[in-house]
Amino acid sequence: MEIIKAIILGIVQGITEWLPISSTGHMILVDEFIKMRFSDIFVNTFLVVIQFGSILAVITLYFTKLNPFAKQKTSQQKRDTFSLWFKVIVAIIPSGVVGVLYDDLIFDLFYNPVTVALALVVYGVIMVVIEAGRKRSRINHFNDMSYLKAFSIGIFQCLALIPGTSRSGSTIIGAMLLGTSKFVATEFSFFMAVPTMLGASAIKLLKAGFAFSGFEWMVLGIGSLVAYIVSIFAIKFLMDYIRKHDFKAFGYYRIVLGFLVLGYFYLL
Repeated sequence: MEIIKAIILGIVQGITEWLPISSTGHMILVDEFIKMRFSDIFVNTFLVVIQFGSILAVITLYFTKLNPFAKQKTSQQKRDTFSLWFKVIVAIIPSGVVGVLYDDLIFDLFYNPVTVALALVVYGVIMVVIEAGRKRSRINHFNDMSYLKAFSIGIFQCLALIPGTSRSGSTIIGAMLLGTSKFVATEFSFFMAVPTMLGASAIKLLKAGFAFSGFEWMVLGIGSLVAYIVSIFAIKFLMDYIRKHDFKAFGYYRIVLGFLVLGYFYLL
């Protein structure tokens, strides 16, 4: 049963990590109903470290684009790739600092279903409003993005430290508010996820002391593998979807789900 639960959570992680609907929020909610029978330390670590599978999906799909040493790239393209990575590093500084300093406080205050539901609704409304009034983008290529702009996008990522907000949602919407196109905003959000999730996973594992049983490591590995496979399809779906649509549908989904969750826990 625990392996089945890990597979379910891996599917949820793989779908929701890249769509702007909050993976952590969905993971907390799903865990509320299918309760894994492990220690709280392992479960809390699992819900974060399972994101490692999603990271590998980005690296797989964008390996050439993210690899500054790719043989098929010209010298200029290699310099552009290094520049992209430097901008990603600059962008993750705000959330990295806040996350390291206040990780335990944020967990104690906000990791609960009610906070998730409220965040789903509030940011769903914001997403719909922003899309309705969005103007023509000024940044249509990563080379057009300044380091200050990248840092500003990183500030928006800090909002995602509250579960239910959505890391991809906050960075994508924040980037578009700052003038980037949907494609640049979405891909930059993907690339920011790589060091962000690696850092979050490392911190969780260090705090847990890697003190898990062989079966727990197997469950974590299965969940991550499922998240990797599902993430491949989720990323491809999102990039195809935004070619013809905006993000309003995700906003409406968040609002409906948020109220359903609030209703459930209110009645409970």
